[in-house]
Amino acid sequence: MKKFFILAVIIAIGLFLVPYSLPLIFALITALLLEPAVQKLQRNYHLKRIHAVTAVFSLFLIMFGFVSYFMVVILVQQFMTFSQKLPSFLAETTEVVNRFIQTWESYSSSIPKEIISSLENSVETIKNLLLEFATNLTQSIIHYITMVPEFVIHFLVYLVALFLISLDLPRLKAGVKKHLSPRTEERVTFIVTQLSKAGIGFIKAQFLLSVITFLLALGGLLLLKVDYAVILSLLIVIVDILPILGTGSVLVPWGIISIANGNETLGIGLIILFVVITVIRRIIEPKIFSSNLGITPLAALVSVYLGFQLLGFIGLFLGPALVIIMEAMIKAGVIKFSFKL
Repeated sequence: MKKFFILAVIIAIGLFLVPYSLPLIFALITALLLEPAVQKLQRNYHLKRIHAVTAVFSLFLIMFGFVSYFMVVILVQQFMTFSQKLPSFLAETTEVVNRFIQTWESYSSSIPKEIISSLENSVETIKNLLLEFATNLTQSIIHYITMVPEFVIHFLVYLVALFLISLDLPRLKAGVKKHLSPRTEERVTFIVTQLSKAGIGFIKAQFLLSVITFLLALGGLLLLKVDYAVILSLLIVIVDILPILGTGSVLVPWGIISIANGNETLGIGLIILFVVITVIRRIIEPKIFSSNLGITPLAALVSVYLGFQLLGFIGLFLGPALVIIMEAMIKAGVIKFSFKL
C-alpha cells in the first residue's frame, strides 16, 4: 500500500506540473524520436555520444530553421496583406446580407409579419456574428503578437532541454530501471514501446492528413486564382483539425457568399474543392489511422472528440494517448478487463 500511495502522489504531482513543463515534455519526446539516429551514428561511425548527439541536434536545428524561415516569411507576408483586406471582405459580406434583405422585402408582402420579423432578426444576428468574428480575430492577432517574447523563451528552454536530455538519455533510462523489478521492467518496457509506436503513429497520421489537406486546399485555391492562398490553406487545416468543424466550415460559407456576390465561378469552385477534400480524406483516413495509430478509426475519432471537449486543444493529443495507454496496459497484463453479462 505504501508503494501505491507513493506512486499515486508522484503521478498527481506530475499531472499538476504538466501545464508548466510543456517545453520539457516536448523536449523529452523529441529526444526519444531522435534517439535512433543518435544510436545509429554511434554504431556505424563509432562516435562518442556527445559527438553523435551534437551532430543529430545540429541537423535537427538546420532542418527546423530552414523550414521555419520559409514558412514564417510566406505566412507573415500573406497574413499582413490578408489582415489589411479583411475589413473590405467583411464589408462585401455585409453588402450581400443587405442585398438578401432587400430581395426578401420585395417578396415578403404575402408572408406573416411574425415570420418576417424572426428571419430579419436571424439575419441581424448573422451580421453581428461577422462583426464579432472580425473583432475577435483582430484581438487574437494582437494577443499572439504579444506572446512572441514568451514563446522565444519557451523555445530556447526547449532547445537546451532537448540537447541535455539527448545527452543523458541512457543514464535517465538506467535510473528509472533501478527502481523497477524485472517483471515490472518487462511490462513498462512493453507499454512504453507500444505507446511510442502508437504515439509516433498518431503524430505521423495527423501530420500526413494535415499535409494532404493543405496541399489539396492550396492547389484548389491556386487554380481558382485566390489571393493569400497559403494563409487561407493554413486556416483550413487548423479548422479541419478541430472536431465537428472541418473544411466545410470555411469553404462552404465562403462559396455561398461568393455566389451571392455574383462570383459564381469562385463559389462553385470552392464548394467543389470542399467535396474533393472531403471525399479524398474519407477514403484515406481509415487506412492512415489503422496503419499508423494501432487503434481503430472509430476509437481515434471518439478519443479526439472527447479529449477536445474535456481538455481543449491539448485533449486532441491526450485523448488518443490515454486510449493507447489503456490498450497497451491490457495487452501487458497490467489491467485485466473481462466480464460476461
